[in-house]
Amino acid sequence: MTVRLGSIAPDFTQESTEGTIRFHEWIGDKGAVLFSHPKDFTPVCTTELGAVAKLKGEFDKRNIKPIAVSVDDVASHNKWISDIEETQGTKMNFPILGDADRKVANLYDMIHPEANDTLTVRSVFIIDPKKKVRLMLTYPASTGRNFDEILRVIDSLQLTEYHSVATPANWKDGDDVVIVPSLQDAEVLKQKFPKGYNAVRPYLRMTPQPNK
Repeated sequence: MTVRLGSIAPDFTQESTEGTIRFHEWIGDKGAVLFSHPKDFTPVCTTELGAVAKLKGEFDKRNIKPIAVSVDDVASHNKWISDIEETQGTKMNFPILGDADRKVANLYDMIHPEANDTLTVRSVFIIDPKKKVRLMLTYPASTGRNFDEILRVIDSLQLTEYHSVATPANWKDGDDVVIVPSLQDAEVLKQKFPKGYNAVRPYLRMTPQPNK
């Protein structure tokens, strides 16, 4: 199975540090961020899991549930959590999937043989409440992820889902946005964007963020 943007995220049942996870059922009516780690007791992963734990409230605000996966088993994860909490100064507050059988890693194509034929790369999947994959990112093992960027993408996805806009380069929540080129009717533009807009070019029209 090939995971692509817009495709339904593969479902699975796997054990985790918070019990059995039936993935689609666990997501429920929220969204999810699934992110993988090469293995337990690795330095960069330890900082990443601590960072997400500290940002859990931000994910909650956006109705997004974080979940991690590593190719080690749950018993190993539980030992690792003590290290994470002690070194990162936070409590783990989301599940880590055990994946010793590589079920999830293979479903989501997280093992890249050219990099390592047994360990996962640093993959990230943002999955919406309809279980569709909305973002895929792959980082090298040596580079820790920027979870502020993950939150920024979630903000963009949630904004553009319900308004006829796209977000420009380096956009942050509250910045001006771009009106989609397909929207041309003048009356509709007035209704949708009562704050007005600046037509820099016919195809590049900037407007204040509609939901602010």
